[in-house]
Amino acid sequence: MQEIQKFIHGFRNFQEEYFHEDRELFDCLKQGQRPKVVLIGCSDSRVDPSMMVRSEPGDLFIVRNVANLVPPCEHDQAYHGVSAALEYAVCHLEVEHVIVLGHSNCGGIRSLMEGIPSDKNGEYISKWVSIAERAKQQVLETFSDASAERQAKACEHASILVSLENLLTFPWIKERVDAGKLDLHGWYFDIESGNLYSYHPASGEFTLLV
Repeated sequence: MQEIQKFIHGFRNFQEEYFHEDRELFDCLKQGQRPKVVLIGCSDSRVDPSMMVRSEPGDLFIVRNVANLVPPCEHDQAYHGVSAALEYAVCHLEVEHVIVLGHSNCGGIRSLMEGIPSDKNGEYISKWVSIAERAKQQVLETFSDASAERQAKACEHASILVSLENLLTFPWIKERVDAGKLDLHGWYFDIESGNLYSYHPASGEFTLLV
């Protein structure tokens, strides 16, 4: 109950700061949202996109899931939460940037690398993280002699690239990218150092951004 009270107190502060002190912002937001960026982030409690970039309400359209993964475009009768969110952000809100934000010490990627026994409540997690299976296989081939920790970090990087590739399987994303109306970004947050890295296709590497 103490944690819930903490959140209620936090909402009071939010209410005072934005609804009472910044009336202009929320008067504008009442009319609708016009974010320019959609961010696919991890559900990890340590990696809060809004807090990290100090965004204001209305700045970011955020999609969070285990291991910040983007599935490939699929046309079936299954439920596609990430795909639906992307469709709304890109086709209806007409965002101009898509950021895939990965991070170090990701439990989802660790589950992918190590596997989850069927008797350990891994039914949904195992299926979901298998989206990045080809990243895992690439890492196991390239870093076969590396430590498990080094392999996991390499897979965290590689899985971001898988998500960037999967984004382009959606025709309405690829069309906008090819037309120069939409930019894709791969970011990686290192929790230990506090540094933010960005993927550069030309070099094929993640370089220090902040």
